[in-house]
Amino acid sequence: MNGHAQSIASRLNDSLASAGLELLDEVTVTQFAVYCVLLLRWNARTNLTAIRDEDGILARHFVESIACARALPIGITTLLDFGSGAGFPGIPIALCRPEIAVTLAESQGKKAAFLQEAVRTLGLSAKVHSARAESLTSKFDCVTLRAVDRMPNALQAATSLIASGGWLALLTTEGQLKNLGGSPVAVHSLLEPLPLPGSDSRLLVLAQPTADSQP
Repeated sequence: MNGHAQSIASRLNDSLASAGLELLDEVTVTQFAVYCVLLLRWNARTNLTAIRDEDGILARHFVESIACARALPIGITTLLDFGSGAGFPGIPIALCRPEIAVTLAESQGKKAAFLQEAVRTLGLSAKVHSARAESLTSKFDCVTLRAVDRMPNALQAATSLIASGGWLALLTTEGQLKNLGGSPVAVHSLLEPLPLPGSDSRLLVLAQPTADSQP
């Protein structure tokens, strides 16, 4: 690992420590550093994420996604990252929870191409679905949603892709959650929202669809 990657790895573990989260082992934190370098390189020529500085990526994308990965219930074996974008939280989940088979669904061509390159570079077994998640026919033990457009519609589609007894993992804000009162999330059996590190308003909502909320 070169000096730049070492610096990223060290700062990521420092950020996790500041958030009260367990540090990553050497192999995993090195993979995150490689992911960060790759993301910065691609982001310089295509718009993968509005956050373009290393510290912002570490604090906003990586730490938050790692917190999500660690909060997911035991027993999940398949996971869909709905509208994966630059891979958050799907790639960090694949890195932190290798027992979970992750599918990254992203319909925008350039972002899907980046995900393919990230999966190849990091040696992940995750799959990239380079089309709309709604076109999938499989069901998953867990579906994650983070920063997707038209959230109420996305929630409806996500619910239809969750297997019986499966989980929805929604990374959102307090304000957005209040605005979802009339959406499918309202008929889920909700656990207490978990505050996400680095923000006073961002939350992780883990929910299991009730029988009458799934198509």
